Amino acid sequence: MTGRLLSTAVRARWPLAIFLVGVVVATVVSTGVGIDAKDTAQVVAESVVGAAAAGLVAAALLTVLRSTRMAVQALVAALAPVAALAIGVSWATSNMFITAHDLRVLWVVLVAAGAAGMAVALVLARRVTSATQSVGEMARALGRSGPGPLPADIGSRRAPGELAALAEALQETSARLAEARSKAAAEETTRRELVAWVSHDLRTPLAGIRAMVEALEDKVVSDPDDVARYYATMRLETDRLAGLVDDLFELSLIQSGSLALKLSPVALDELLADALAGAAVSARAKNLDLRCEIDEPAPVVEVAAAEMVRVIRNLLDNAIRHTDPGGTVTVSAAGGHGPGTVTVSVTDGCGGIPDGELARVFELGYRGDVARSPGEGRGGGLGLAVAQGLVTAHAGRISVQNENGGCRFTVSIPVHPTSG
Repeated sequence: MTGRLLSTAVRARWPLAIFLVGVVVATVVSTGVGIDAKDTAQVVAESVVGAAAAGLVAAALLTVLRSTRMAVQALVAALAPVAALAIGVSWATSNMFITAHDLRVLWVVLVAAGAAGMAVALVLARRVTSATQSVGEMARALGRSGPGPLPADIGSRRAPGELAALAEALQETSARLAEARSKAAAEETTRRELVAWVSHDLRTPLAGIRAMVEALEDKVVSDPDDVARYYATMRLETDRLAGLVDDLFELSLIQSGSLALKLSPVALDELLADALAGAAVSARAKNLDLRCEIDEPAPVVEVAAAEMVRVIRNLLDNAIRHTDPGGTVTVSAAGGHGPGTVTVSVTDGCGGIPDGELARVFELGYRGDVARSPGEGRGGGLGLAVAQGLVTAHAGRISVQNENGGCRFTVSIPVHPTSG
């Protein structure tokens, strides 16, 4: 209630100010031309009463006609000051100043002036009415066909500022809604594809594990070496499933905005050592040369250690997966291009990525493999998306480029993300 009263007072300040200024000016002028104070008070009072009466009548008419065309309401609003002036002048002149003949002439002038005012009001109201109709058409088009380019723009019709601003706001709102709809449609498509891809990636190892378990239960496989191989394969497939579930869980935290990073100072060489230790087994299995290059002394960064190790490990797993046996995978770290940043790069020998595909490598489920064959390792097409989300959460950047027959993934992170 208090807020409503305050809002009403704010809206009334300009009319009240104009009224007070008018009374003061009228009083000063009448005193300057030698009009008696009593006569001045009478004239001002009659003018105020007449204006109030005209205003009340106009307000009542506008209330009754609130559903009619704007031109009619503008006409009523334009006649209100004419009526107020006519009442004030007629009272003052009939009481003290002019003859009956002069009064009749004055009424002729007021009627003619009123008619001219009505005509001008109608002409001016057409412009407002046209602009209002255009804005209404824009709103109806937005409701009929949804967001997108609207068919009308009243900016070129010399519309009043409020209506022009409203039309511009409608255009901007429609454009934002169209962009949001397009983004939502793209996200829905990605979600459907991701569900299909993850279902495939889960079904394949599960089917293999089930077949091997049934073979062991039915003693179809009894040779100790074969049994050991089955168990090793089952463990490998289980690790792949666990990795895929971890990626999905991490993605859910990132996309929901509920990822909580516990930052602490960590030496960069320690992060690389932890990531390399986890990737060494896969590298040896493919006879890859896994190298580490880091500037001395190793910089200290303020990061969430487990999450940043996961970023580097995902990049290493991706590099190992796509590098042919006998190749080289190199991870390097150095000061960044800007002050207060460090970069970590992982270079592989994958043969490069087509230029048209470089922008897609961080998309959910993207693996550069239409068939979605499982291949080696635990890749479900989520590792790079997870890495990008975690790097972004650290206020960093991740990018990829082709280099020397392979790819270089570069992570740039601020040394103190909490201060920037």
